[in-house]
Amino acid sequence: MFSIGVENKTDYTFLGLFAGAVGLDLGFELAGFQHTESNEILDYAVETLRMNRPNWEIVHGDVRDYNPSFRKGLDVLLAGFPCQGFSLGGNRNETDERNTLYREVVRIANHMQPRVIVMENVLNLRTMTHPETGKPFAQQISDELAAIGYTTIFDFFRVSQHGVPQTRRRFIFIAYKADTLKHFKFPKPQSKETSIKDFLYDLGQDLSISLPNHDPSWGFKSYAHTETDEPFDSSEKAIPVRFSRTASEGNPVRDFDSPFPAVDTATVWGWGKGNVIAERITKDREGAMYVRNPDSEAKLWRIKASKLRPFTAREYARLQTFPDDWIFYGNNKRELQLQIGNAVPVIFAEKIALKVREALEFLDGRTQEIVFEVGEQTKLF
Repeated sequence: MFSIGVENKTDYTFLGLFAGAVGLDLGFELAGFQHTESNEILDYAVETLRMNRPNWEIVHGDVRDYNPSFRKGLDVLLAGFPCQGFSLGGNRNETDERNTLYREVVRIANHMQPRVIVMENVLNLRTMTHPETGKPFAQQISDELAAIGYTTIFDFFRVSQHGVPQTRRRFIFIAYKADTLKHFKFPKPQSKETSIKDFLYDLGQDLSISLPNHDPSWGFKSYAHTETDEPFDSSEKAIPVRFSRTASEGNPVRDFDSPFPAVDTATVWGWGKGNVIAERITKDREGAMYVRNPDSEAKLWRIKASKLRPFTAREYARLQTFPDDWIFYGNNKRELQLQIGNAVPVIFAEKIALKVREALEFLDGRTQEIVFEVGEQTKLF
């Protein structure tokens, strides 16, 4: 059972916008913050929230119509606003209407006046320009927050350096009123990247493990990859393999001692066991089925193994560091993967939350020291 330790509770509060499956919100809860309210538009994500946290106040609807009922003394406003218009995996369209949803964060922050705002998105906010001003979106968002009295700092992170077993990179804004968080420091990266072994190995080798959102079985049906049913040595270990993005340069067979590439809402991963072979072939782009780009000359990866199976939703959730008792609800596999893939990895969110808590506690005189993580020393004030 994969679980995460919960910090001692504090009376500091948070409210979540664009909650999704609450990777960001859950990280703050684990860091001891008190939930007040969350807003989410997707039906199946709302069901996930309500079933896992029946005591939470969940407001189901469009953020553009949302006005929080909790208005007094909010400490932290969270917002993982949609990234599809910015993401390398999307269209990177400057005029995508979702790109302006950050203004709902500004609107609600102006109304509620939280002490701290934490926003998360993708790295392209640094370079993609706002269609109205020509400024990079990161600067435009900072300017609009400054107009309502907030100082903003931002940075990007490779989450495998922060306890998450994937190389996904995330962009974090921290905005604060006046000198509220002037002692805040982002978490420093660890020297060694986090491997997948402690998160996936057990599920790959033992199909009898019983967990929510986990019903593994061999027998992957694929036009591209082949389950051969050839005899194999029973001592062979199941190994992770990538079934999609077959034109990628990266080898689809992964080891247990390294992090995964970024987990997203589209890439399909799975397991191979027995006589696992990955080879690149030149595809017949005239007579073959499912030819997407007839002019491409890229060679495509093909996997063969005695046994193949796709990842379960629980295995994807492990890579996003959700605890095993967090259950995802949805009508199909796609709805589960959208919730999991769009989430902020929980362990990373908790590390950001602990730094916010540390700075607030120092400011409020609840602690006399703050850790800067420079040379493993604690700087006293």
